[in-house]
Amino acid sequence: MSYTVPPTRTAAVVRQLRNEIVTGELPPGTLIKDAELAARLGVSITPVREAIAQLSVEGLIDIAPNRTRHVTKVTHKNALELIDVMSVLACAGFEWGVENLTETHIDLLRQRQKEFVEALRTGNLLTAGAVGADFSTIVILASGNRELQSMVDLVVARTLRILAMGADSDLWEPWIRGYDEVLALLEHGDTKGATARYRQIYVDYRAKVEQELFQE
Repeated sequence: MSYTVPPTRTAAVVRQLRNEIVTGELPPGTLIKDAELAARLGVSITPVREAIAQLSVEGLIDIAPNRTRHVTKVTHKNALELIDVMSVLACAGFEWGVENLTETHIDLLRQRQKEFVEALRTGNLLTAGAVGADFSTIVILASGNRELQSMVDLVVARTLRILAMGADSDLWEPWIRGYDEVLALLEHGDTKGATARYRQIYVDYRAKVEQELFQE
């Protein structure tokens, strides 16, 4: 996920709606109305419609044959499948990019991890999601494969919906501990160990999500 300021009104609306969907402010099944959204966000209909089209591509909004739009309902099966897809894409990008990391990259990773933990400590889930995703983005972009990063962004946006819960949720734990250990391995120059540990984050996370879903 991008950690930069949106360059256009459409991008700003996309980010706002995506955040509202991810955090559960717009629950699954919510009817999306162009005019109401435009009025609430203080923009014209055009960027709202363009944003809805983008979020439909991301799988966050369903557009029915009669053109009504609703926030997508995510089933337990969907959630686990999304984690599996995110794991394949992100781990491939990490493996391709890790050998290209410089001290500057590692300093930035260290900063993102601090921001991630602090955001969770203060209950700022939107920031936590953004900087947590950016930790991976830094490594993936070091591979030079921007197309892969674009695909990861789409899957992350959908997967984050299952993190729409409190900052004290156990589902954050694999990322906090995993990023700490990945960073420590990178600081010691162990890129193979860091890659293996990064892959393990997804294994641990999936297991926790599956356990959480079955408890429901």
